[in-house]
Amino acid sequence: MQYMKLNPDQREEFLTSLADMPALLRDVFAGLSPDQVRSRAPDGTLSPVEQVWHLADLEREGFGERIRRLLGENQPYLPDFNGAEIAAQRNYRALSFEAGLAAFTEARRRNIAALRAVDEPSWFLGGTQQGVGQVSLCDIPGFMSQHDLAHRIEIEAWMKSAIQ
Repeated sequence: MQYMKLNPDQREEFLTSLADMPALLRDVFAGLSPDQVRSRAPDGTLSPVEQVWHLADLEREGFGERIRRLLGENQPYLPDFNGAEIAAQRNYRALSFEAGLAAFTEARRRNIAALRAVDEPSWFLGGTQQGVGQVSLCDIPGFMSQHDLAHRIEIEAWMKSAIQ
């Protein structure tokens, strides 16, 4: 609900900050060697390729699906997105960093466009998210921002420990 407390200019700034995440990843990981892109930090922090594929999959199958269902269904049940399980199943470290970043960039672009198109009453459409409880569409931008921040912190730690 915090998103709804923002005025229209602040909401747009918030969405713009979400839209900037793919460029941040591109800039932070620019110039890494193929080995560096696949290397985890000594503490096990995800490698850059794992980061971008996790973000891409969550953006499509988590946030994107939640946005779609909250807009199109009456009080949907929104299953959890088990990132660790999906990462293991899809073997992110064997995938292309560039393709993962492109997939995240496109999925984030679509989600931001969908959020920008939401009319005022629709922000209050709700459902139940597994492991969270009752949520409304207006909670989604905040969840996205919190998740981005967690990854920014992980990426900063990875850069400090993995790139010497």
